[in-house]
Parts: sequence; C-alpha cells; structure tokens
Amino acid sequence: MGRHAVETVLGAAVLVVTIIFASFTYSTADIKAVQGYKISASFYKIGGLSKGSDVRINGIKVGTVLSLRLDPATFDAVVNMSITPEVKVPTDSVASISSEGILGGKYVRLEPGGEKSYLADGASLKKTKDFRSLEDQVGEIIFLATGGDKGAK
Repeated sequence: MGRHAVETVLGAAVLVVTIIFASFTYSTADIKAVQGYKISASFYKIGGLSKGSDVRINGIKVGTVLSLRLDPATFDAVVNMSITPEVKVPTDSVASISSEGILGGKYVRLEPGGEKSYLADGASLKKTKDFRSLEDQVGEIIFLATGGDKGAK
C-alpha cells in the first residue's frame, strides 16, 4: 500500500514541475501576440507565412501577423499585422517575407524608410517584395548557368 502512495506523490511532483516549466517557457519564449496599431501589406506570394508569425525590423520582433486573406479583386495575399506602439514605421518602408532558414518558419521583415511621416492605425504599406522560395532561386541559378535564353528566337 505504501508503494502506491510514493508513486502517486512522485507522479504529482513530476506534473507540478512540468507545469512550472511550461509556464516559464511560455513567458520567456516571446510567442504572445503583440498588441498595438494595425497595418497591412499586399503580396503576390507569401510562401507559407502563417497567422501568429513574427514581424521583425533588423531581426527584432516588433509585431505579429494577425490574419491573412485573399483580395478578391487582385488575388493578392493581404497580410494584416499588429505593431507595438513604441515602434513608428515610416510610410516609405518596405515589407518582405523572409525565412528563418531552410527548415525554419517565415516572418515579415520590415525595412524602415527615411520618411519623417509614419503609418497610422489601419494604414497599408505600399512597397512590398514577394517571397522567393529556394526552388525559385535554384531555378534562376540554373537558368543563368546554362546561358539563359541564348537559344530562344
């Protein structure tokens, strides 16, 4: 009878430690959505970007992707983002989709412009760069290495 009590106490202790570890990980991992002003950007290709992905400037998280939708008129992917209020994004900034590595996730990369006016809540970025997949880049290298379109008439 005593053996079952020890196993129960050890199991409860492991469960408590697991809960503490999970809460610590969640609080330090910076995976919560950023609360701030909302902006959007339109892209031709987003290459696997998902809701909850980071928005970064120079590698530092400044926002979160809130939603993705298809514009029915242009068929572009519209990315809605929330940017922390402390960061003011210039109106001539450029948004692009970047990858964290070959196997990593995607995020929105903002390249701040030089304008002194800033995007307001609900504004849209006018300048974007579409996502270029690894396959696109390899295909371009092969195309250039084989002489491009020399044989085309």
